[in-house]
Amino acid sequence: MEQRISIDRLEEAVNIFGSFDENIRLLEQEFSVTVVNREGELRAEGDEENVDLAARAIRAMLSLAARGEHIGEQEVRYVIGLVRSGKEERISELTADVLCISAKGRPVKPKTIGQKNYISSVLRNTITIGVGPAGTGKTYLAVAAAVQAFRDKQVNRIILTRPAVEAGERLGFLPGDLQSKVDPYLRPLYDALFDMLGAETYQKYMERGSIEVAPLAYMRGRTLDDSFIILDEAQNTSREQMKMFLTRLGFGSKIVITGDVTQIDLPDGKFSGLKEAMRVLKNVDGIGICELGNEDVVRHVMVQRIVEAYEEDEKRRAKKGGK
Repeated sequence: MEQRISIDRLEEAVNIFGSFDENIRLLEQEFSVTVVNREGELRAEGDEENVDLAARAIRAMLSLAARGEHIGEQEVRYVIGLVRSGKEERISELTADVLCISAKGRPVKPKTIGQKNYISSVLRNTITIGVGPAGTGKTYLAVAAAVQAFRDKQVNRIILTRPAVEAGERLGFLPGDLQSKVDPYLRPLYDALFDMLGAETYQKYMERGSIEVAPLAYMRGRTLDDSFIILDEAQNTSREQMKMFLTRLGFGSKIVITGDVTQIDLPDGKFSGLKEAMRVLKNVDGIGICELGNEDVVRHVMVQRIVEAYEEDEKRRAKKGGK
């Protein structure tokens, strides 16, 4: 069977095919079809069901290309996932709205529907809890939103914090003062800020006190007004720490809490403050809870495969334990 999809502009065809036709090769491999470009249209050939899936994927990719979006392996795999679950029409929800411009002039924007819902919640609510596996952009997008709010003068400060819980490693033996000991915990937050602001601008704001990156313990006893506050790796907070953090909220401030409930490094028997917060606060006005999934992983495709492999293993172990 053959289906034909017309293309209005040559640039869109070039974008869809990708460098050395790698995008179309991936599409052909995933759906077991052949796709060729002839006389201003794409022709997909193969089994009826597979051709239908491939054609739907191509139309979704064309929709992205028409909005000027770059299409690479990541975007193709995301579209394929949407098509397989019958949700490709939702691709239109991914508007070209730019959240922030990085220090190198790169636009930062949601790449998946889950990420778009997450950012919509951040912009709409006073407190947003974003949970999901590694690579879903929870921290990076939150920092981008914080930087944009700071640039727009919606807030006077950006405060980034993490609980200093050791993920199987001991840092107490490291030389240096307290700051140098806790810096390894905070490195992912520094990296995101450097990307958004550049090292020089970041340093300037740090010296002014406009940006603060500190362990969660430093938040105790404070009231944080006119601030954009991000609590990262929140799955490693205790119940007491989470309540303490949430009650730091001051006037004109916004809080984003991020974490991955599958990567809890707390001692055995200690309950995660993030899990409890999700349960206790789920119906509170002004608080949004967003759950990102494997389909929202925007790092290397191997990260998605690793996340899925561990999930499958957890399910197998749980099944054996339940017998």
